[in-house]
Amino acid sequence: MAVKLFGFEISRPKEQEKELKSFVPKEGTNDEGSLTVQSNFYGTYLNLDNNAKSDSELIDRYRDMSIHPEVDSAIDDIVSEAIVNDTDEYPIKILTKNVNQTTSVKKAISDEFSSILRLMKFRENGYNIFRDWYIDGRVYFHIIVDTNRPKDGIKELRKIDPRKIKKIREIEKQDKKQGETKVPLVSKVKEYYIFNDKGVMNGGDTASGIPITIDSIAYCPSGLKDGKRNYVIGHLHKAIKPLNQLRLVEDSVVIYRWSRAPERRVFYIDVGNLPKMKAEQYLNDIMTKYKNKIVYDGSTGEVRDDRKHLSMLEDFWFPRREGGRGTEIETLPGGSNLGEMDDVLYFQKKLYKALNVPISRLEPENSIQLGRATEISRDEYKFNRFIVRLRNAFTVLFMDLLKKQLILKGIIAPEDWEALSEEIILDYTQDSYYTEIKNTEMIRDRITLAGEMADFIGTYYSKDWVRRNVLKMSDDEIDQMQKEMDAEKPEEPEQDETDF
Repeated sequence: MAVKLFGFEISRPKEQEKELKSFVPKEGTNDEGSLTVQSNFYGTYLNLDNNAKSDSELIDRYRDMSIHPEVDSAIDDIVSEAIVNDTDEYPIKILTKNVNQTTSVKKAISDEFSSILRLMKFRENGYNIFRDWYIDGRVYFHIIVDTNRPKDGIKELRKIDPRKIKKIREIEKQDKKQGETKVPLVSKVKEYYIFNDKGVMNGGDTASGIPITIDSIAYCPSGLKDGKRNYVIGHLHKAIKPLNQLRLVEDSVVIYRWSRAPERRVFYIDVGNLPKMKAEQYLNDIMTKYKNKIVYDGSTGEVRDDRKHLSMLEDFWFPRREGGRGTEIETLPGGSNLGEMDDVLYFQKKLYKALNVPISRLEPENSIQLGRATEISRDEYKFNRFIVRLRNAFTVLFMDLLKKQLILKGIIAPEDWEALSEEIILDYTQDSYYTEIKNTEMIRDRITLAGEMADFIGTYYSKDWVRRNVLKMSDDEIDQMQKEMDAEKPEEPEQDETDF
């Protein structure tokens, strides 16, 4: 089966394709959620009835959750913190100061990373791309390359609906069992993607979808995986139960208030000496004449009146025999404690905790306080660390695209990427105001501490130790500061020999 349709493949040296023998297949790149199938002499059968169907259902559920007002507000807080578009620059930039390459190679890496951001239109679409990745738990891009001129690099990036594509790992084992244990060893592992415009949901053979090479797809998972069924889950997964509980409580509160808020009437109808059947018929006629029916639709939140008669909700009708007090109407008071919302607030807070968003952001009356960075709450600090973890997981997308772009253009060799990727740093833009406050306070505290140690410099501590451990200056910064201080020193006037 050919897997080069609508794709390309980066060639690798022959010696790198050799793999040590084992009965366990080697893990591939971004292997989370891939579907593993067995291949034999008779062909390949791909069962997509469980894992892929579950993935699609989960994505639909996540998208339905994102429409809920509380979840949408929490997602907006998370994405706005992760992708900051305060300036005209891109929300993310590459740092190559630690790359052990020549200046020309560093510049080429920076230029190619900028070209990838332009292909993604990340300045305009960065918020939506990160939001879709956070909600769906994964993101796919089709890398379009001119196969006749691969050295021109990536021509276009097209986003793929994650419900229509699935990564496949096809494992081939040796027919002859090896070793004393007679265990069949893995001879070959083939990785590719299956795309189906109708959705990769139903079982069938691999011919039902379009096979695409592994190198022509950029795939970034959420980093979370269900350990039992081996499918990728999104960051909204842990909020499914709290959201369902919140919806149930909100609907129950609305129904209870509509049904218990009005005062009810009790009608005692005098039926005289009518027989039982006629008395019931007479009572029903009176009820039909005055009673109406109010129905609440929980899916839309609408209240409709099935009968257009003027009356109150759920009136009570009782027959009364001759000799009683006659026809009488009494009023029952409405329900009490209708203004309590403790249950709703409890599940709202539980939902925000499940989404790792500080509960203080749930309160609309709590305005933002741009004070000292040392006064930040513990929840905000944990939220900031959560944003850092999200950024690190999302970085996989850019590193995968940069790797293929550099290899296609011949800037690096495939075997050089593993070492190079450890030296490249992707820096996300921080909130400018908060970052400025934090840096100012940091410098102020360091200078204050250095001033308090001035009497001990030269006695217990050296200037070099204070620079490195108190002022936190690197070797390059120390050398640069020393050169600038030497250049700023005023020149001493030359003394005339006649003065002596």
